[in-house]
Amino acid sequence: MSSISCRSTPLLKNISFSKKFGAVRCITKKVQDVPTHTGQKWDSDDYRLARFTLAPKQVNSSWAVNLIAEVPPKEVTERVVWCDGGSGPEGHPRVYINVDKPGNHSCGYCGLRFVKKEHH
Repeated sequence: MSSISCRSTPLLKNISFSKKFGAVRCITKKVQDVPTHTGQKWDSDDYRLARFTLAPKQVNSSWAVNLIAEVPPKEVTERVVWCDGGSGPEGHPRVYINVDKPGNHSCGYCGLRFVKKEHH
């Protein structure tokens, strides 16, 4: 991330009004925006980047969709399973998932996947 310091720019030192009014402040800063997990990314001259002039935009590179994809599907033997996302306040409302059809079946809240284990 590069910033432009207007006080040290030789071109601005030659301007006569900068001597009259003292130090010249530069409020523009070229910022390369980092995309978020939703794909949101702004151009470097977009006014919405003004909130990131004093501190860099902090984006978590560990997106939830990538983290949950690393968890292998849970093999179950029942036709209907439930998911509550964990115990107590860390979880979500209990949902029931039908796993009769082949393939992975994911929870709508947390994304955990379940697959019916075939046993003969």
